[in-house]
Formats: sequence, structure tokens, C-alpha cells
Amino acid sequence: MNATTHSAAARELQRLHVLREQLRARWRALAPRERRLLTVMGVLLGVLFVWLLLVQPAWRTLQEAPPEIDRLEARLQRMQRQAAEARELRATAPVPAAQSLESLRAATERLGERAKLAVAGERATVTLTGIDGQQLRDWLAEVRSGARARPVEVQLTRAGQNFSGSVVLALGGGS
Repeated sequence: MNATTHSAAARELQRLHVLREQLRARWRALAPRERRLLTVMGVLLGVLFVWLLLVQPAWRTLQEAPPEIDRLEARLQRMQRQAAEARELRATAPVPAAQSLESLRAATERLGERAKLAVAGERATVTLTGIDGQQLRDWLAEVRSGARARPVEVQLTRAGQNFSGSVVLALGGGS
């Protein structure tokens, strides 16, 4: 420590000592009732700070943790189901292209006028118009399991509860 820093620190300590002595003198000058009142207020402020900084955040965490754990558990189970489904789909044998295409046509025809199928090689494009979410999920599940077709490009827009757009599929487990 150099001399300038040492003297500045010494001056600061001296100022703190003088300030502390002034506060002690003011404290002694207060009436006993005022001292009690200030002591009670100090204790109450201390309790308030302990509550706000230590107890309340922990309390909030304890209240929020169970629903958050339930939400994360449900998400984990959903992901595990999806992983099991993916393993199951990988393990199934691919179907011949003709059978895959026929299964895709049958699934698409069940949607009626709201779905149009166009096939080009090992890719099929299905244009959807005003199909609801549950029908889309059911159709995708049927296409994945029956035709072993895999969506490779999806462009859908949502209007209310319905979806419109196109889905490009790779047929027969091809890429």
C-alpha cells in the first residue's frame, strides 16, 4: 500500500469513527421511550427485510414447484411416448412403393374435397384446404403407419380451427 492510499484510508476511518460517535451521542440524548420506539422499528424493518429477501422467495418456490413438476413430468412422458413411437416406426419394415402410394391415396380420399394428392417419383404433395387439427393428426398418423410416408416439408396456415397448405411426403420409407 502506498502512502497516499494509506492516508486516504486513515482519513476515511477517522470520518467513520467521528460519525459513529455523533450517532452514539444522539442515541444517548434520546428519551428511553424514543429509543424503544426506534429499536422496535429497527427490529420490524429487519424482519421485513428477512421476509422479503429470504422467506418470501423460498415460499413462492415451494408453492410453484408442484404444478411445474407436474407440467414437466407430463412433457417428459409425451416425449418418451414420441420416442417410443419413433423407435417403433424405425423398426417396421418398409412397404413397397405401390402399396405405400395406394395407402396414401386411401387416406387422402377419406378427407374428401379438402385434400388433393399429386405424386412425382418417390415424393407426394398433398394440398389441404380447411382441414381441422384432429383430422390432420389422424391423417398424418395413418400416412406414417400405413404408407410409411414421412413428411419432409410442411407449409400450413391456420385459420380459426382449420389448416390449409401443403405437405410433401417421402413415400415408402425413402428419403
